[in-house]
Amino acid sequence: MSASEYIVSIELLGLSGSDTTADRERRVAVSDLLESNHFSPEGDNLGPYNVNLSIDDGKLAIDIRTEAGEAVHVFMFSLGPFRGIFKDYFMICESYHEAVRDSSLAQIEAIDMGRRGVHNEGAELLRERFMGKIDVDFETARRLFTLIGALHHRAGSN
Repeated sequence: MSASEYIVSIELLGLSGSDTTADRERRVAVSDLLESNHFSPEGDNLGPYNVNLSIDDGKLAIDIRTEAGEAVHVFMFSLGPFRGIFKDYFMICESYHEAVRDSSLAQIEAIDMGRRGVHNEGAELLRERFMGKIDVDFETARRLFTLIGALHHRAGSN
């Protein structure tokens, strides 16, 4: 592993304005991702990387560029395997944010445990889908799952 295998900037194309739960989750994920991540396209060692995420014709497009802006690779992934997980994840996130306002600590902790479980399931699926194309660690996969979910949620594809 090279010290340059990380994302230095990330942009979600087609995502503007705020969208309650998805936007809150997105802001935290971007901040955490840029603070610490491992991201390495297979067969490449040109990092650090600028990454643009977008939904194109119902598919996830990951446009990877060098820090200087030179194209490295564009990967396309079907979102079909993620639809149910995204739906569950954002429904639980909304419940969590509502619970924070009105519920007991025990109820909040129970909802958060469920949220983390679904989040982890999404991260594992993302790592599986990336296999042989992009190497990411688990925490990077968790953050990317959140960002891809925000794009998916905004696209109204759920």
